[in-house]
Order: sequence, then structure tokens, then C-alpha cells
Amino acid sequence: MLVLSRKEGERLVIGENITLVISKVVGNRVTIGIEAPKDVKVMRGELIIDSDKPLPKPERKSRVAAISMKDFTSSIRALQRNVG
Repeated sequence: MLVLSRKEGERLVIGENITLVISKVVGNRVTIGIEAPKDVKVMRGELIIDSDKPLPKPERKSRVAAISMKDFTSSIRALQRNVG
């Protein structure tokens, strides 16, 4: 495991197409922005049940529209500018 220290606003680049941005640090909580292609699956670690088994399908269809990671991060940045 590679362990790095980053300050607010600094980036980590993984490969050629994934970027992590440290958006905010408050106490022991860190907010991270992730810029990645649509085909890259990004999940919280606690949601992964077993890497050998696929995740169970939801019982009902989600009503949430899918957006690209680029659009998501752009929206977050716009919200941060409006709030802060």
C-alpha cells in the first residue's frame, strides 16, 4: 500500500485517466473528488461484499439518473463556489 500526504486542493493521479482531488479536510473527515471515465466503477469499500461475487441486483429500479464523473465533479465544484 502506498501512503501519501495531501493537502486540500492537491491531486493524486492514477494511471492516465483517474484523478483524485482532496476537496475538503475538516477534523478527521476528508472529502475527495474523483475524476474517472464512465466505464470505471467507483464504490465505497464497505459496499463490496466479496470481490469474487457480483453485487446483488437492486429489487426495484433506481429513479436516479446516471451522469458522467466529469459532469458530477463539475457540479460539485459549482456548488462549492456558490456555498463557499
